[in-house]
Amino acid sequence: MSKRETMLPYGQQWIDDEDIEAVITTLRSPYLTTGPNIGQFEEAVATYVGAKYAVAFSNGTAALHGACYAAGITAGDEVITTPITFAASANCARYMGADVVFADIDKDTYNIDPVDVASKITSRTKAIIPVDFTGQPCQIDLIMDIAREHQLVVIQDGAHSLGAEYKGAKIGSQADMTMFSFHPVKPVTTAEGGVIVTNSEQYYEKLKLFRSHGITHTPYAKEQGEWYYEMVDLGYNYRMTDLQAALGSSQMKKLDSFMKRRRQLVAIYTELLKDVPGIQVPSQLADTNSGWHLYSIQINQEVTKKSRKQIFEAMRAANIGVHVHYIPVYWFPYYEQLGYERGLCPIAEQWYAQALTLPLYPKMTDEDVQDVVHRLRMALLDRMNTDE
Repeated sequence: MSKRETMLPYGQQWIDDEDIEAVITTLRSPYLTTGPNIGQFEEAVATYVGAKYAVAFSNGTAALHGACYAAGITAGDEVITTPITFAASANCARYMGADVVFADIDKDTYNIDPVDVASKITSRTKAIIPVDFTGQPCQIDLIMDIAREHQLVVIQDGAHSLGAEYKGAKIGSQADMTMFSFHPVKPVTTAEGGVIVTNSEQYYEKLKLFRSHGITHTPYAKEQGEWYYEMVDLGYNYRMTDLQAALGSSQMKKLDSFMKRRRQLVAIYTELLKDVPGIQVPSQLADTNSGWHLYSIQINQEVTKKSRKQIFEAMRAANIGVHVHYIPVYWFPYYEQLGYERGLCPIAEQWYAQALTLPLYPKMTDEDVQDVVHRLRMALLDRMNTDE
């Protein structure tokens, strides 16, 4: 079977003329870095998810770093998170000097297991960072109950889940702080960017301080004159630009239509794959509406008689941009050097060994999905290089 003419990526942004015009308008304005678009974008995100405040950052990792700062995480603290995530979910705690504790995932939801979270809490635990992996909301109500019992802060990593819902509420309205990412493959994009939403005015003020060098206009500064400011803490330059925010505000108008299209594509995938031997389609937790950032299947290699690597390489050779999400974070050399060992989270490691992400993004056509499934079937039958 011949390969596609061009690579079908696993994810991709959808930029239209309205988005381009929003950026061009900003380029013609007096503001390129910090300007009025940032506040408008923050308001659009906060309003959409039902949070009081939103603070925009240069990227999602910077936003997570800011959330850890606002939560007061320091050296000697412990932060619990999942190993099946991008490294930033754990690294943000390390930036503050805290130790990372990895809790295993639930085999059905592939998100962090609240029962294992509870078992990992010690006197040093300061925060929990659950991740809405693939856009599937974590069981945030159970996690919040655990956190309240032990007086912990919950920072929900919603990098994949803007637009998702849990028990009738939009993600972003339930945790102490929630991070959304606006990387090009995410639900909507600002090219690079991140946002923390919160209902806490205290966290809101700390987040704004942290993203801008720790500089603010204190009462003393106001007495000195309009030019005067003070640096009251050691912050970073993590500010979003007005160009990014202009794109983000335009993209937010399309979020619901993007979500609708993702769910249509998922329905096609699931119907076509449900009876393929050795392939397990992703499940969705009851009372949730996933953001479907990723469509990750699991491959039972005892049934398929082919390794995940063989299938991956066959699909890539046919220009189907499959991927694997994610390598358990504690397998990385940096974490191994800190003493983390393989076997720590067996369910997560089993997930990783079987996972394969198929292309999914709103700009895909129904025919693209059908082609992906057809080529996957051919890969399972060793017929990728035939004309059948």
